[in-house]
Amino acid sequence: MDITILIEQDEDGIFVASVPEIQGCHTQGKTIPQVLERIREAIEVCLEAEEEISPMKFIGIQKIEIENGKISNDFRQKTVQTY
Repeated sequence: MDITILIEQDEDGIFVASVPEIQGCHTQGKTIPQVLERIREAIEVCLEAEEEISPMKFIGIQKIEIENGKISNDFRQKTVQTY
């Protein structure tokens, strides 16, 4: 089974990793290598505790523009980037 790991960076520069297929499986680290090692550990712990995993297919991401606190009118016309 392949799973998707999402990695984001918060406003303080901390990397946050999560696994959408495994509810509650997330961690953080100061560097990409650190967060990857920690999410590996988190996945192992979650798999030990989890009886069933609901795999999801990653479709893509889309950036939208916010102007003056509102979503830009052309956001539906932009293409979703798929992987």
